[in-house]
Amino acid sequence: MKKILLAIGSMALCTAVNAQQEIRYEVSFPNAIHHEAQISMTIPSVPAGPLKVRMSRSSPGRYATHEFGKNVYNVKAFDANGKVLQLNQPEGDVYEIPTHGPTVKVTYTLFGNWIDGTYAGFDETHAHMNIPATFAFPIGLDKRPRIVKFNYADKPNWKVATQLKPMGNDTYYAPNFQYFMDSPTEIADYKMASWQVKNPDGKVQTIHLVSHSNDDQQTIDNYAEMLKKMVAEHLAVWGEFPNYDYGNYYFLQDVYPDNAGDGMEHRNSTSIVQRTPKIAGYESGLLGTFSHEYFHSWNVERLRPQGLEPFNFEHSNVTDGLWVAEGFTQYYGNLLLTRAGFRSIDNAAQTFNGLVNQVLNTPGAKNFTPIQASRYAVFADAGVAIDQTNKVNIFTSYYTYGAAVALALDLRLRADFKLTLDDYMRALWKAYGKTEIAYSMADLEKTLAQLTKNPTFASNFFKNYVYSTNKEDYAKLLLNAGFVLRKSNAGKAYTGLSRLAFENGKATLSQTSVGTPAYDAGLDIGDVLLTIDGVEIKDQATLSKITDDHKPGDVVTVTYNYRGQDKTTKLTFGENPALEIVSMEKTGGNLTPAMQAFRDSWLNSQVK
Repeated sequence: MKKILLAIGSMALCTAVNAQQEIRYEVSFPNAIHHEAQISMTIPSVPAGPLKVRMSRSSPGRYATHEFGKNVYNVKAFDANGKVLQLNQPEGDVYEIPTHGPTVKVTYTLFGNWIDGTYAGFDETHAHMNIPATFAFPIGLDKRPRIVKFNYADKPNWKVATQLKPMGNDTYYAPNFQYFMDSPTEIADYKMASWQVKNPDGKVQTIHLVSHSNDDQQTIDNYAEMLKKMVAEHLAVWGEFPNYDYGNYYFLQDVYPDNAGDGMEHRNSTSIVQRTPKIAGYESGLLGTFSHEYFHSWNVERLRPQGLEPFNFEHSNVTDGLWVAEGFTQYYGNLLLTRAGFRSIDNAAQTFNGLVNQVLNTPGAKNFTPIQASRYAVFADAGVAIDQTNKVNIFTSYYTYGAAVALALDLRLRADFKLTLDDYMRALWKAYGKTEIAYSMADLEKTLAQLTKNPTFASNFFKNYVYSTNKEDYAKLLLNAGFVLRKSNAGKAYTGLSRLAFENGKATLSQTSVGTPAYDAGLDIGDVLLTIDGVEIKDQATLSKITDDHKPGDVVTVTYNYRGQDKTTKLTFGENPALEIVSMEKTGGNLTPAMQAFRDSWLNSQVK
């Protein structure tokens, strides 16, 4: 994103040139009730030779491909006088104009009816636009500025909210292609609350909560007060706010039960789509997405791993660093809500418990490294596929995997060096975030070595827990803060069968996980479970009772049907591996003053 910043800084020097180069869009919504938008793109000073324009296949904040071209139709091309030009379609999302004059205008219809952070949605209440899902672009003209005008005179209550620079008359500016594509836009009868924040250097910027929801203004104002507390805890981690381009940051929130739901970070804004009837009554539960996405305005938008820079809109970017970019963000998203007082100590323990179970009890984390999990994102991040994958056995999400690594590193730094993960994030920010220099894994290790003044520790940490599948001793680390990690069902039998899908009285299995008794017994997805230990499996309660009536090591006969054939196998019950994190005081143990002090310094507010 450094190139974006430089382009903005030099904008005044090239205004005259840009005026001849600006690619202009117009968007209108005459058939919004049927989820259509009409879009035109005018390209001046077109270079000689065939002109290619296309839709994106990827989007900032997403790591898998998304075929946005499938919702584009009625594509036409014209010259400056309105004459129709020949238009070919060499690929599904690519259009070619073989002959043309200096100016080409392309028009098309876009269908959008999916409200999340990735796609576009239009109806009589709003126009919700992720830019790559909405706007075609000419190939090879990325440095040119973009201007977009929104036409919605027949919807007098609508207003535009976007990080794009306003130029008046519902017209907005982006200095180049990358910035334009990173600028989600909401047009609706929304409500807004804004407040100013000040950096240590005295610079004042404005944060805006823009909510398209069925709430009154007082609810929005009250929610903004909650966000202020959250934002303050984020600032305490990093020490300073990013320099938001044009001095503004926008939370673009869309709330309605039929939404797809999502959170998607961008350079100076985030698109937050939530699925409750309204904000009122759901305030605390909705904060998690806000906290995660806002942390991204530092971590990912400016502190970026190599592989995401520059962003490629024709295929997926691959990076080793999502365990930090997304995983550390996941860790902090919940931690900072605890520090802000929106989550209890028990809530925090429950969240940490989920992380530890994922990293210790899933085959993906047992057999694949955080880097390998990061690289699998090109297939896992809401990517479109209809065939069955083995993801349950080879992939643990880089969100939870990375968050578990962050938890371990935070506790290690606190216990061994009297440092914190906050210190590490500030060091990374100073070296690679504020400077916007994309980092490598070696850079992360080097910074950890410099921070701790212990290169051996840094080397061993990365060798064991980043480049390898070893895991930290979470029980020992958590005990420092007065938390006990233990098996939640010690001595209880376990099959590894997840909840069964019952249809017409038949219990059909989902995919089984490597290392579970069910997997070792040869059971897998699509098997119809008939009996266990001679008992017919009619419902979930029957399976639970059979399991409860046995102990680890017991062997039972299982009958099942696969593709019309009845089969028999033996299943050996294991011990339930599920873990739980419980505060020391709830176990009846002694919470020492040292444990209490460690916990307070970790989970209490850091706002001075």
